[in-house]
Amino acid sequence: MPAAADPVASAHADPLTNSRFLRACRREPVDARPVWIMRQAGRYLPEYMDVRRQVTFIELCKRPDLAAEVTLSAQRVLGVDAAILFADLLPILEPMGMDLEYAQGEGPIIHNPVKTAAEVSRVKAIEDQSVLGFVFEAVKLIRRDLPAHIPLLGFAGAPFTLASYIIEGSGSRNYQATKTLMYTDRGAWNDLMDKLTRSLIGYLREQIAAGCQAVQLFDSWAGCLSPADYREYVEPWSKRVIDGVPAGTPVIHFLTGNPALLGRCAAAGGSVIGIDWRIDLETAWGVVGHDRAVQGNLDPLTLFADWPVIRERAEAICRSTGGRPGHIFNLGHGVLPGTDPQKVKDLVQLIHDLGPL
Repeated sequence: MPAAADPVASAHADPLTNSRFLRACRREPVDARPVWIMRQAGRYLPEYMDVRRQVTFIELCKRPDLAAEVTLSAQRVLGVDAAILFADLLPILEPMGMDLEYAQGEGPIIHNPVKTAAEVSRVKAIEDQSVLGFVFEAVKLIRRDLPAHIPLLGFAGAPFTLASYIIEGSGSRNYQATKTLMYTDRGAWNDLMDKLTRSLIGYLREQIAAGCQAVQLFDSWAGCLSPADYREYVEPWSKRVIDGVPAGTPVIHFLTGNPALLGRCAAAGGSVIGIDWRIDLETAWGVVGHDRAVQGNLDPLTLFADWPVIRERAEAICRSTGGRPGHIFNLGHGVLPGTDPQKVKDLVQLIHDLGPL
């Protein structure tokens, strides 16, 4: 009788399962350190701008063909080890009842923010994810045309970040309105976070069903919180979202702006913890725990320096891991407009040339 197939070996024979990125998520050895860049399909890339000039930003997000085009072109021209779905954190809020506009030169604006606890009742959880079908259609198109060994990452905003947009209506310096609601009406806060959490679980699960191999949860604004406030008002909801992702799908949990929250961020969950540039990677990994993979963490503004400085900083980050498997190289946040695309390409090549160390 022929020997029974080894299911582990069979799984690892699959080019996606055996990709550098997914191996690093599992903290397995790799031939070269995987790298991708947050906001890698962005305004710094000529290929992106060629498409962007044809449509408004929200139209680009809602046109699956164009979202797929900019996602695929960024992966191709940069040579990165993962593609990330081109989308935005906020369109999920439209079917929840928010009047969203991307104003020229001003960023996203919500024209009907939740100003009082009583107004939380008009925010509706998404029960039918088909209202975001343009996202899932883009995922299918991207997965169809991506190289077989390149994973596709989906993503969403974390509950606190989305709640802050709903309450503030736009960006904020001190999150006064958000914290006021959080502190003064726990019932209304929990109601809002519950609606967001249920909607996000469904949203991420549909991205995965459509063809994403991993997802990233962005908590872009939680850095404004103290560790105690994060633990009490935010951590349970982020944990619930992460726990709602199907078992076996890596989740990158990325909270930016406050290294004091790293331990709490890790406690909320994620098979990979994203690290911003405000803390040394070696220190951060010690806080997170070496039983978890990490991602990061070159300061995006480093890419405006001369190449010897970029190379020195990138190599220092790689050396700091001590050859430990489970590091995904990335910036500490998104690549900035005005960045020289050639420097991004050269950075990707440098990381690959360094090999696994």
